[in-house]
Amino acid sequence: MTQTALPAIEPRPDLLDPAETMSIDELRQLQLTRLQDVLQRVYDNVPHYRAAFDNIGVHPSDCKTLEDLRHFPTTTKADLRANYQFGLFTVPRQQIARLHASSGTTGQPTVVGYTRGDLDRWAGLVARSIRAAGGRPGDVAHIAYGYGLFTGGLGAHYGAEALGCTVVPVSGGMTERQVRLIQDFRPRIIMVTPSYFLAILDEMEHQGIDPASTSLEVGVFGAEPWTDKMRAEIESRAAVHAVDIYGLSEVMGPGVAQECVETKDGLHIWEDHFLPEILDPISGDPVPDGEVGELVFTTLTREAMPVIRYRTRDLTRLEPGTARPTFRRMGRITGRSDDMMIIRGVNVFPTQIEEETLLVEGLSPHFVCVLRRPGRMDQMVVQVEARESVPTDAYGALARDLAGRVKRNIGVTTGVEVVPPGTLERSVGKIKRIIDERQLG
Repeated sequence: MTQTALPAIEPRPDLLDPAETMSIDELRQLQLTRLQDVLQRVYDNVPHYRAAFDNIGVHPSDCKTLEDLRHFPTTTKADLRANYQFGLFTVPRQQIARLHASSGTTGQPTVVGYTRGDLDRWAGLVARSIRAAGGRPGDVAHIAYGYGLFTGGLGAHYGAEALGCTVVPVSGGMTERQVRLIQDFRPRIIMVTPSYFLAILDEMEHQGIDPASTSLEVGVFGAEPWTDKMRAEIESRAAVHAVDIYGLSEVMGPGVAQECVETKDGLHIWEDHFLPEILDPISGDPVPDGEVGELVFTTLTREAMPVIRYRTRDLTRLEPGTARPTFRRMGRITGRSDDMMIIRGVNVFPTQIEEETLLVEGLSPHFVCVLRRPGRMDQMVVQVEARESVPTDAYGALARDLAGRVKRNIGVTTGVEVVPPGTLERSVGKIKRIIDERQLG
């Protein structure tokens, strides 16, 4: 893949928040003070947490050090669903300024609430994130995350405004209009899922526009796992700095952690507001920094709905800070413990398939893993689009190449179906990488 020159972005240390320059010792003391406060608040105000603490015999006063947090119970999405709709709030409903919620398509929806103070802190953290990504006051920011109950669009919107950007609240969908507005309004920043940005690039090229010729310089991509191979694809085609943002509604929304443009080596967690842990996803025991496990967060400053040791199901590891030395980094999400596919005894994540797909010249990043059970054994078929320039008589060779790579490097036999460009459904939000047809049989 041809290396494309990326725009220069000058560092602006004068724009840093005071928290970004505090010492690690100062951060740890701040975390402990805030942790002790939040444990007491949920114990006093949330029946679920009082019962959970009492059930295993712990009390907020038992938290003398940060390491003592491991003795407290974890929180899961099932707990949020069981306390639908306002059971985990620590303040009266009348003090809630905004509600967000999941779709509830797989069960009882989860509801999260924010006080006015929560919304201000959230906007400030997203502003910090955009700045770390290379955004600056005065930039035009094109927001193509979905607006509504999903936290992505509004979280990005108010964060960009807090930074001092001119916001274009496009939301998702209507890809032709996305391209037209990028041409007309000349944004420097785009905030969108990486998979949908690829769809926007496809539309640009379909219209005869070179994506590298646009005004875009910074892409802040999140809401779904993506790989360094996809980063290279985006940066090569669009000549933008592609940086990762992380968040989830249960903890706050986007802006929990951010990759810094100067290093692009993992997401710095804003630890003055969120205390991370890594647990073994099976045993629930803590694992040391540097080892992969399930990411767990305790919110330290959230007023309306703090969460204690929330199990995100995201798999990653913690490493020392670099561009922001005070804050630890989380590695790129390798997958979720609940989206892992087990194919004939082999654990497979969609990100692994993406890595191999992008190594095959002639295949695009648009793919889906279809799980089938034609007999007694599970079968995975990767459906992947060819690039525009590839003739159809080359599809068979591309399929064999990808199947061979998956077998050698992941250790599982898979079918591969190469399909023409534009065949697979495009997602304007979080992409769906797995279609499970086993339940249909």
